[in-house]
Amino acid sequence: MSDANLILLADIGATNLRFALCESAAVPLRAGSIRRYRAADHSSLSEAAARYLQDVGARPSHAVFAIAGRVDGCEVKITNLPWTVSAAEVAQTLGLDSVRLVNDFAAQSRSLPLLQAADLEVLGTPPAPLLDGRIDRCVAVVGPGTGLGAGALLLRGGQAIVLETEGGHLGFAPGTDEEDAILHYLRREFGRVSNERLLCGSGLVNLYGALCQIRTSPRLATTPERVMQSALDGSDATAVRAVDLFAELLGDVAGDLVLACGAWDGVFLGGGLLEPLLPVLRRGGFRARFEAKGRLAATMARTPTVAMRHPNTGLLGAAGIALDARAAR
Repeated sequence: MSDANLILLADIGATNLRFALCESAAVPLRAGSIRRYRAADHSSLSEAAARYLQDVGARPSHAVFAIAGRVDGCEVKITNLPWTVSAAEVAQTLGLDSVRLVNDFAAQSRSLPLLQAADLEVLGTPPAPLLDGRIDRCVAVVGPGTGLGAGALLLRGGQAIVLETEGGHLGFAPGTDEEDAILHYLRREFGRVSNERLLCGSGLVNLYGALCQIRTSPRLATTPERVMQSALDGSDATAVRAVDLFAELLGDVAGDLVLACGAWDGVFLGGGLLEPLLPVLRRGGFRARFEAKGRLAATMARTPTVAMRHPNTGLLGAAGIALDARAAR
C-alpha cells in the first residue's frame, strides 16, 4: 500500500501521546506502527507528530487525532495540557491534505465494534452486548486517567454514531454522609466540584486527602501511584478506603451515564487507571453502586458493565472514524 493511502492516527492525552498508521478496514492499525511519546518531552502536537513520522518513515495524506478536550470546530484546547491544537496548523506543518480532530472518548466509543471478545472483561453478571451492527444499540463509555472521559455510541441501521461529550465534568453528587463531608472539604479548595475532581489520577489524591482530613489520619501518600500502592499492599487504611470509594463512585457515575444516555445496552470502562483498578472493580462496591438507582435498580441490574482491555482503544477508534469518513467519500 502506498503512503498516500495511509492515515495518520493519534490518541493525545495529557501524559501520553500515541501514534499509529491505519491501512484499511482489514488492517485498522498497521503492525509495528504504534509508538508512544511523553507529552512533557514536546512543545506542541505538531512537533510530536513530525517526530513520529520521521521515526516510522511514512508520509500519509490524511490524519485523525483523538484529543482529550472539547472539539470546537477545528480546534481543541487540551483539558490537562497547555496546548491548543488547530487542525489547519497541523495539516500545514505536516503537509497533510486533511486533519480531523475528535474527542478522545468519541474515539474510545468508536473502538467498541472493532474489539474482540478477548479485549473485554465483564464486571458483574450481565454479558457484554454484541456490537456487530446487526442490532441497534446504545452504550456509554467512561474512563478515569489523567482526567475523566465520557462518551457514547449509537448503532443505528449498521452505522456507528459517536457522541462527543464532556460528561466527566458533571457535578459530583454525594450519596452518603461520608461523601457529603468529602464534597464540603473539596468545595473549599476548588469551588465547584466535578466528578473529575475525584475520579482521575489527581482525583484519587484529592479523595485520599479529603479522607485523611475527615479521619484525622496522617497523609502518607502524595501521588496516585503511592495511594494505589498503599491501598493494594494494605499499609495505609485510609488509602484502602480511598481506592475502594473511588471504585464505588465510578460505579455511581457509570450508572448515571446509562440513565442520561439511555445506554441500556451497557457501559464500557477505559482510561489509564483501569488496569490497576481492576482488582478493586471486581469486588462488590463498583457494581453495587452502579445498580443502586432507586426505582430503576431492577433495570440497572440487567445492564452490562464491561472493562475494555485492549491497550490502544483510542487509536483503534480513531481508525474506525477515519475509515467511516473514507467510506463516505
